Amino acid sequence: MQKWRLDFRIWHWIHAVVILGLLGTVFLRKTFLSWRTNSELLVQKLAEINIDITMEQGKMLAKAIRAPMWEWHILLGYALTALVIWRIVLFFTESGKQNYQNLEKETLHKKIVKYGYLVIYATILFMTISGLTMHFHEVLGLTKELVHDIKDIHELVFNVILVFVPLHIVGVIVADARDEKGIISGMIHGERKEK
Repeated sequence: MQKWRLDFRIWHWIHAVVILGLLGTVFLRKTFLSWRTNSELLVQKLAEINIDITMEQGKMLAKAIRAPMWEWHILLGYALTALVIWRIVLFFTESGKQNYQNLEKETLHKKIVKYGYLVIYATILFMTISGLTMHFHEVLGLTKELVHDIKDIHELVFNVILVFVPLHIVGVIVADARDEKGIISGMIHGERKEK
């Protein structure tokens, strides 16, 4: 029976909340708090009450409206950094590395899943490093052009996480319902509760 230590389970659920929070801030940036859409809306609505502003001023206002959301993104990024360090430490515990022991005896499907998690861990590590690099670009003495390039790659790699999250949720639910009964309760209670 597979057992998950309490520290690993706590890490897993905090990590889930942080990743969903980061996804939420990106979703808001691309939808309701998009400065492009909101700057046009501000210019239009203010003109209706006889207040004329330029598109540049509308852009500045729209970015000011979404600034608190970016503060959350930055705070969650710091939390993700701590979680990445925590996960590296956990890998060296029995609970943290048990998924990668006796990998040669696993089915092809299990091997693909487990290597997939390594890809996700590498992706999250990259997102953490690139996010911190952008945030501290002045201290690091990076040019605006380089920061822009890092931002483009950061946003592109983000799509890996965007695809992984729903696949992970669906995959765990399907596995729990089929051949890995108790996998969800195992991440809650510490060991699989056979159904």
